[in-house]
Amino acid sequence: MPFSTIPSRIVAAIFLLAALATGVGGVWLAAVGGSPFYIVLSLALLATSVLTWQGRPLALWVYAATLAAAMIWALIEVGLDWWALAPRGDILVPLGVLLCLPWVVRSLSATSVRRTGWMALGGTVAASLVVAVVSMFMDPHNIAGSLPEARAEASVPATVAVPDGEWQSYGRTAYGQRYSPLDQITPDNVSSLEVAWEYKTGDIRGESDPGETTYEVTPLKVGDTLYLCTPHNLVVALDAETGAEKWLFDPLLQQPDKENTQHLTCRGVSYYDGAGALAASAPRVTNAVATVPAIQPPSDPAGTPTPDPVLPVETVNADCVQRLFLPTADGRLIALSAATGEVCPGFGGDDGTVDLWANMPNVTAGAYYSTSPPVVTSNLIVVGGAVNDNVSTTEPSGVVRAFDINTGALVWNWDSRNPEETAPIADGQTYMENSPNSWSVSSYDPALGLIYVPMGNQPPDQFGGNRDENVERYSSSIVALEAQTGKVRWVFQGVHHDLWDMDVPAQPSLIDLTIEGKTVPALVAATKQGEIFVLNRETGEPVLPVTEVPAPGGAVAGDFTAPTQPKSALSFEPKPLTEASMWGATMFDQIACRIAFRSMNYEGRYTPPSEKGSIIYPGNFGAFNWGAVSVDPERQVLFGMPVYLAFTSKLVPRPNAEARVVTADGAPSFNENYGAPYASEMGAFLSPVGLPCQQPPWGYVAGADLTTGEIVYRHVNGTVQDLSPIPLPFRMGVPGIGGPIMTKGGVAFLSGTLDYYARAYDVTTGKQLWQSRLPAGGQATPMTYWSDASQRQFVVVVAGGHGSTGTKAGDEIIAYALPKS
Repeated sequence: MPFSTIPSRIVAAIFLLAALATGVGGVWLAAVGGSPFYIVLSLALLATSVLTWQGRPLALWVYAATLAAAMIWALIEVGLDWWALAPRGDILVPLGVLLCLPWVVRSLSATSVRRTGWMALGGTVAASLVVAVVSMFMDPHNIAGSLPEARAEASVPATVAVPDGEWQSYGRTAYGQRYSPLDQITPDNVSSLEVAWEYKTGDIRGESDPGETTYEVTPLKVGDTLYLCTPHNLVVALDAETGAEKWLFDPLLQQPDKENTQHLTCRGVSYYDGAGALAASAPRVTNAVATVPAIQPPSDPAGTPTPDPVLPVETVNADCVQRLFLPTADGRLIALSAATGEVCPGFGGDDGTVDLWANMPNVTAGAYYSTSPPVVTSNLIVVGGAVNDNVSTTEPSGVVRAFDINTGALVWNWDSRNPEETAPIADGQTYMENSPNSWSVSSYDPALGLIYVPMGNQPPDQFGGNRDENVERYSSSIVALEAQTGKVRWVFQGVHHDLWDMDVPAQPSLIDLTIEGKTVPALVAATKQGEIFVLNRETGEPVLPVTEVPAPGGAVAGDFTAPTQPKSALSFEPKPLTEASMWGATMFDQIACRIAFRSMNYEGRYTPPSEKGSIIYPGNFGAFNWGAVSVDPERQVLFGMPVYLAFTSKLVPRPNAEARVVTADGAPSFNENYGAPYASEMGAFLSPVGLPCQQPPWGYVAGADLTTGEIVYRHVNGTVQDLSPIPLPFRMGVPGIGGPIMTKGGVAFLSGTLDYYARAYDVTTGKQLWQSRLPAGGQATPMTYWSDASQRQFVVVVAGGHGSTGTKAGDEIIAYALPKS
């Protein structure tokens, strides 16, 4: 072989390999009903390979035509979208560059065709690069707009209001708005934020912990102290100005059983100030004890809010007049002194503990736990709990219980499978097994006397053929319970006959809206499927219209699907997936994703799980999850972080109730669904190299007008800096989990994206204004407060990582503030 032909032979071999890979994939794709384009492309690549091997310059013309056709086809499929175009050109354009190299061209026969072919191919490559550069400056997924300024004066009842500089509940107040009236930090000065202090909790995810060991905590701020909990349920009190530790409480958590424990997290503690109750009943306070009301359940006529009663008193340690309530991963509810961190004797017993396993069916260590802060009223502490998803049909109960806030005595219990019986359960009896649970955070309106409970689904999530009437009514819904009795006032279901794990995951936000000149007491509920339901919180009726739209059918044998599903006028429902929206790092794994797409069932949102395998989009990661959204009561707007990730769900028939089908011996039994007809295989819809099969963006920030339902802006959010092998800060729009907050100063804060940044945004436009690098994943909701010591507004971010998303584990609490003046 003459040396002069070696370059062309090498390039010909490369083209041959590309042709073979494209041809195999193309034939496979066409066989499952996909586009025939890749078969044609493989033939063109093969022709280029043969001609190049033969030294014929016609190869240049053939590949110029091939590249031009591929570019036109790509633009027809996805338009000027850089990230969608990339896998369509990242093999073909470099091949064109390779073929254009002078030493390759010179190894071809010297004819006039060689010169004109080289110019044609060079021009096509240049045109492709121009298209790529132009597409980089396009924003095909963004929506630009400006939210309205303040339209109403925020009126918060005295029973809900907290001092402007404090953050006394998970969502700041019982209303769960995640909004602060502080305004020192503004869009004009937020770029000057700097780290004010840092604190390490010492609680870092270890090898013996469950995979989903996560930091999801939002600290509280009361007086001059911050309170927070860690995944292992340590409670820490910090000085709000300096971050110095005041005290630490360790509940000596029972070591979690990795095989049975699905989650290990603590989203927060709850704060109770008994001083108001003390003043109301004129008690006597001594150095040792104080007397505070003890509560018994009153009778409550249906539909009538019941004021908190003043009843006989019990004795409480004076240090426990202000107290914290800690739900634990091993099924306890512990009362602590906010001042000292010591347990409060008398709450449930001398150890200050109520046993949440009491009267539970199917007691199994790790199968029941409470991860979210309870609701505090003036006389009750109301707690829900989580059960393991998709392990068996014999899980513990999802009962919601109210305890006397001073004594820990059970006042009422609401079990969604036995909803009428709310009187305290008798000794020796158990709650209903496997009833839908409320694992997230509830909200509370004292004026209406209602607690708003976001409900999950009954395990298993993917098969509902055996569900009873009450399960069908209360699964994946919002339930308004009368605070003093636990009776159901109203229920609104977000998903009918849920087969997709579409729990209502987020704390509902309570806000008064001005609609057609009238003030409407509203509730804003963000959902996994992308709907934002805006309801009248007094009646449960929609404030923004909700329509029932047809849904796909085709459930497995023994099950059924709901014919329609509710859709809100305010909806972040993504566009349905198509073969053209499949993606990859290269053309080859994009073909693999196209094949996978065509090989599974997909008829849009609510495609039911199947034995063949179904694509679920959005997946159960959720367009929104427990981080919820933030609402501004003055501007009457919403700020959120919608996320779009497709998942797959495949049902595997079970031979019997006990056999392992989808897990190995000794591994956690998640998704085995013991007792159901099917086990399940679930996960993100990924390419062979581990990237999402759907094209980006996968995450945004968005603002919406709550009075009209209009999505005013939407911007791609986050980079792949911490997700790709090469840490490049490409802004692709990455997933996230955790929620935002807003402030009266016009700034929103967010840290939940899967790259390690805390960010600030202009609430009006959604424009990013500031970011700060975090030492670990920040998958928690920030908070903000005021410190009198330095007269500054602080913003606190928790960087502890999230086990189920794979972000880096850590244990840092970081406070930011403007420089001292």
